[in-house]
Amino acid sequence: YTSLVLAGPKSRDVLAAASRGDWSAQGFPWLSVRRTIVGVAPAVVMSVSFSGELAYEIHVPNAQLYAAYLALRKVGEAHGLRLFGSYAGESMRLEKGYRHWKADLVTEFNPFETGLSRFFKMDKPTFIGKPALEKVVATGPCRAFVSMVVDATHATTHGDDSILADWRVVGSVTSVAWGHRVGKTIAMGFVEPGYAAKGTRLMVEVVGQPTAATVVPDCLYDPENLRVRA
Repeated sequence: YTSLVLAGPKSRDVLAAASRGDWSAQGFPWLSVRRTIVGVAPAVVMSVSFSGELAYEIHVPNAQLYAAYLALRKVGEAHGLRLFGSYAGESMRLEKGYRHWKADLVTEFNPFETGLSRFFKMDKPTFIGKPALEKVVATGPCRAFVSMVVDATHATTHGDDSILADWRVVGSVTSVAWGHRVGKTIAMGFVEPGYAAKGTRLMVEVVGQPTAATVVPDCLYDPENLRVRA
């Protein structure tokens, strides 16, 4: 299977024109999954968004991928459908504070450090990894995941660059992009827990120059998720 991403305010209209079924917010709400036919291609459609807009992931068998793509492009003409690339996707997901597997989510950091502790309950009798997490609870996490706004509009820092406080390395950048919708340079990374509070002033390198950065809430664009639920 390969996935196609259909995103934007008119994505529901395009999907409804290419496949049968009730794709309304009531008939197919956010985080729903359904099997359908897109054009002539079998597909699994998920109402999920990595862009922060109303969006769908359309998973299609490899052999039928081009047929589904052509069907979407054809019906999408009437709705102004355009292609977008990975750089645009990266920009949008940072504006939403969405973490990326193997960039921001890696096995060397535990769920407490990556900010994912809300997805499990330590009071459950048992689960895979619980003994290791109990040790983290007892000692406290060594790192904390943060989002930052960098005081630069001409260029960005880079992944794996150091994050400094008082000219001491306190962490490293994992992802960075210019947020076109919010008009800010956004970076994500891990820092020592004492530097993770919102409003903390840090420093990163931009084109060889030390540049200020501020810890901010993870989601800078539509924090109420009104667009993805539209």
